[in-house]
Amino acid sequence: MARTSGSRASRLARCAALLLAGASAAAGAQLYRDPGATVEKRAEDLVSRMTLAEKIPQMQNAAPAIDRLGVPSYEYWNEALHGVARGGEATIFPQAIGMAATWDRDLLHAMGTTIGVEGRARYNHAQKQGNHDRYFGLTFWAPNINIFRDPRWGRGQETLGEDPYLTGTLATSLVRGIQGDDPRYLQAIATPKHFAVHSGPEPLRHGFDVKPSPRDLGETYLPAFRRAIVNGGAHSLMCAYNAVGGVPACANQELLGQTLRKDWGFDGFVTSDCGAIDDLTRGHHFTKSNAEGAAAAVKAGTDTACTFLDEYLSLGDAVRQGLISEREIDVSLRRLFAARMRLGMFDPAERVPFSKVPIGENHSAVHQALALRAARESIVLLKNDGVLPLAGRSGRVAVIGPSAISLIALEGNYKGTPTSPVLPVDGMERQFGAARIRYAQGAPFVEGIASPVPRTVFGQGLQAQFFNGTAFSGPVVASRRDRQIDFDWNAAAPAAGVDPNAFSVRWTGTISVPAPGEYSFEVADRRCDPSGDVETYHLRIEGAPDFRAGSTCEDFGKPRSSTTIRFADTRPHSFTFEYSHRSPRFSAGVTFAWKAPRQALLDEAVATARQADVAVLFVGLVPWLEGEEMPLKVEGFDGGDRTDLRLPAAQRELVDAVAATGRPIILVLESGSAIALGDAAGKARAVLQAWYGGERGGQAIAEVLSGAVNPSGRLPVTFYASVADLPAFDDYAMRGRTYRYLKKKPEYAFGSGLSYSTFHYSGLRLSDPVVTAGGAQRVTVKVRNASAVAGDEVVQLYLSVPGDPDAPSLSLKGYERVHLEPGETRPVSFSLTPRELALAGADGRMRVLPAAYRLWVGGGQPGTDAPGVAGDFQTAGSITLPR
Repeated sequence: MARTSGSRASRLARCAALLLAGASAAAGAQLYRDPGATVEKRAEDLVSRMTLAEKIPQMQNAAPAIDRLGVPSYEYWNEALHGVARGGEATIFPQAIGMAATWDRDLLHAMGTTIGVEGRARYNHAQKQGNHDRYFGLTFWAPNINIFRDPRWGRGQETLGEDPYLTGTLATSLVRGIQGDDPRYLQAIATPKHFAVHSGPEPLRHGFDVKPSPRDLGETYLPAFRRAIVNGGAHSLMCAYNAVGGVPACANQELLGQTLRKDWGFDGFVTSDCGAIDDLTRGHHFTKSNAEGAAAAVKAGTDTACTFLDEYLSLGDAVRQGLISEREIDVSLRRLFAARMRLGMFDPAERVPFSKVPIGENHSAVHQALALRAARESIVLLKNDGVLPLAGRSGRVAVIGPSAISLIALEGNYKGTPTSPVLPVDGMERQFGAARIRYAQGAPFVEGIASPVPRTVFGQGLQAQFFNGTAFSGPVVASRRDRQIDFDWNAAAPAAGVDPNAFSVRWTGTISVPAPGEYSFEVADRRCDPSGDVETYHLRIEGAPDFRAGSTCEDFGKPRSSTTIRFADTRPHSFTFEYSHRSPRFSAGVTFAWKAPRQALLDEAVATARQADVAVLFVGLVPWLEGEEMPLKVEGFDGGDRTDLRLPAAQRELVDAVAATGRPIILVLESGSAIALGDAAGKARAVLQAWYGGERGGQAIAEVLSGAVNPSGRLPVTFYASVADLPAFDDYAMRGRTYRYLKKKPEYAFGSGLSYSTFHYSGLRLSDPVVTAGGAQRVTVKVRNASAVAGDEVVQLYLSVPGDPDAPSLSLKGYERVHLEPGETRPVSFSLTPRELALAGADGRMRVLPAAYRLWVGGGQPGTDAPGVAGDFQTAGSITLPR
């Protein structure tokens, strides 16, 4: 018995050994399938098995499947600027500039983690459905960490501000959150962009050559990217459209080869901005053909192309012409597949912890609460003469202005689909009680551009009925009452049971205009796919001809079909609006807009203000005016950029008219960039900057106005008094720009922000009066809440070197957000490392040299009304830091 058992055991052992040997042999035969091997070896093995014809398509954002090798298709293009974007329902945080206004690294990490989790939830769900489409992958093209050097740049809203230290440290936290902290697998991949020196003008970006000085490059334009790569560990990077020093960024050996890979040790992959490879030939005239341009980009280190024109498919021609070798192409392929392996895409799901994230994690209650926290922390109180908070003293409140009812003014650009957004007017009604709130639109955002038709004209609201299919037939799938028609349903069902692929909706009710006159109506499209979307509109208003039109799938600003109706009176007229949508990509959404007589809107606003005890004016901009390369040229705006920092004229007139009533006014600015208020600031008793606040932005604004939330945001950009205070937009020299080099007095300074609390600073201590080069300075200060209101203080540390005329006049080198209860005192400490103490030389190298430093720690910049304490120390010796 024992011998039999032993014999059987021996045979089993031999069988097991043979099986293991076979498994090892199989793994050796297909090393890329072996989870135990390094990703570098696995990627090398996989690439070695591909033909050139199979390799080249893998280097475009839409990489096809290679069935014989078991390689699934993959779409690299995904967006997550302030939440997972463009693929349906997701948590929408404040636009990136609002995220920066929180000055809260822990919050940025939490938002990054949410992006990573929701990205995984959607990816896992899509994989189960066989969905490999754009916006369902795990490689996110975010954050945008270009320095917001000029408020005229329309895409500045996408950035984390004008300061390299603030931008770099916040980006590092966001990147770490997105990518996760698993020792083996990446939760998702973050892609800082656009490398490098990229910040407008938008109309010139495809052929513009930036020539920054080495000092500006080393001290301003590159540090945030260095932090995101070296400290944040970002595993991808996007190169820019523009050229730098005569060489397009995506073919720039100095930037991609030397700085990024050699100096910073980057081992991830680089993607081009969309169409940037084609720009090498057509925009910059750097190469004579796409084959030559593609070869130059790959040799410089751009591993994959975001392409509209299949630029990298010309790499086959490039190989045949001897412009590039297959071996050089393999370098990029190995980087790309190593990244996909780090994401766990070639491993059994049970080995990858993130593969278990369920779709229920997408837009969860916890994530929605985080969006509200972010919106609260982002709001900056710029002025308050004591009128705020309003709780208990406001009486009747007039809510006036176009952005109070604008969905896009909450969303920003590059965003997900909101399913329960809180508009400002709704937030005000919830916070103060609907009976106390009266709304008037007052003005368009810009004269001549249609704005959403306000809810005030629809009486008790509109009855909406939804049908599956586009024929308005069959059973009513869902019905509800809507107060206005301004919806974003991209990749999301507009109501339970409605097919997002093909549906129709009919709104019925009445419309009554504020005054007799001519009103022009049109439909503003949301993002849609002109190759597949079909959208039609049908408007019927009593006494007017029927109006039918179809979507042109164009961005805001392009001419659209419209109908002009003359109303002889203000009585209610029957109203029906029908919208049908069919698309394989689900890009649905509709905004029913008008161009109303300007005086009619103004008179209504004045009458509304006169009936109230206080007027809250919601004014500013929208991402349909400032944004990326837009077909728009009207007064104050050109191609997505701004030509004037003031409020648009129609809104300035609105502020003047309401102020003339004598009612106290509060200005709430919603925008992605700085607005010069001028005289309007003097007419307001309080000013709030609320940015594009995300899905809970309207709730957060109302809470701050009421006092339920103590404002704590700080400006991440300078608010200039006038565009005349700025150098030319296309001049990339930093002199005269941002708080670090500005010689003129701003309207509101970088770092500014008021509170309902009062904070005092004392007890500044420095670890060393003289710091030897290579050493660190430890700084400690005591901060006390000297008021009866709990609040958050953002403690800011600035350095200056008065004896160095080439140094920035002031530089942020530390910050910390602290919560203090009434009467509470807390010590706050900073460590100034050699990199914080270094200055750029004429060659761009960062060095610590003998110098006398002036230090300030306070609630804002020195020289403003912010409280704080000052100190001095010196550095001795010298050291040149790694690039």
